[in-house]
Amino acid sequence: MRRVTVRRDDVTISALTGGSGPPVVLLHGLAGSADELVPTAAGLLDSHTVVVPDQRGHGHSTRRPADVSRRAYVDDVLAVLDVLTAAPAVLVGQSMGAHTAMLVAARHPSRVRGLVMLEGGVGGDDGDYPSRLEAWFASWPVPFPSREAAVTFLGGRSLAQAWAADLEERDGGLWPRFDGAVMTAAIRGVADVARWDEWAAVRAPALLVRGAEGTGPAGEVERMLALRPGTAHVVVPDAGHDVHLDQPDAWLAVLRDFLRDPAR
Repeated sequence: MRRVTVRRDDVTISALTGGSGPPVVLLHGLAGSADELVPTAAGLLDSHTVVVPDQRGHGHSTRRPADVSRRAYVDDVLAVLDVLTAAPAVLVGQSMGAHTAMLVAARHPSRVRGLVMLEGGVGGDDGDYPSRLEAWFASWPVPFPSREAAVTFLGGRSLAQAWAADLEERDGGLWPRFDGAVMTAAIRGVADVARWDEWAAVRAPALLVRGAEGTGPAGEVERMLALRPGTAHVVVPDAGHDVHLDQPDAWLAVLRDFLRDPAR
């Protein structure tokens, strides 16, 4: 895959792209990057044009954008589509990336021919999750002296390994490719309101994928399915919030099956 840049206003969006065929856009979650979705992309390159952006504030894209609203993230996806593909795309997002994908599908139906939400929902939060997340990011003992130390501090699971692999070396240590304050501000846009109207407005065929040990609010999936009859739903065993990292083969099989015929 090759790395390209898309510029709009005061932000540069970096993206990996490759393959040929109907377009698929993969959107990582909060504090992630395109790199963690490369294994997913690699499994699709034989049949699809795959685009994997670093969303604003993440990875190789603008690190500290002035605007981290939900609209800004949606407009970034549209800008990437404008540059890299003229055809309607299947949007595949994990966690906050799934929320962004849902909003794009709701507001710009002509650009989206399918929607896959991996451990993602409509947003909203009654427990001040952004503040708890802010405190957690502030607790990171950065810079890390080694990737092994980062994996240990971050809990040792698949997400810890992905984050550690994505650390950048500078100033005598290893640092995350994001700013904790930017992450907190970005997630507030997701947590501020539950966007049930936008979910109901999605017209593209949709698939909800959850890990058996995932983190979605109780009853959210059931309500989402009730609001949009015909939405597909798959639960992946032995997986948490990061299904694509916990069970990559099972996740890819589910995704490829949906992509064969989203309208099915």
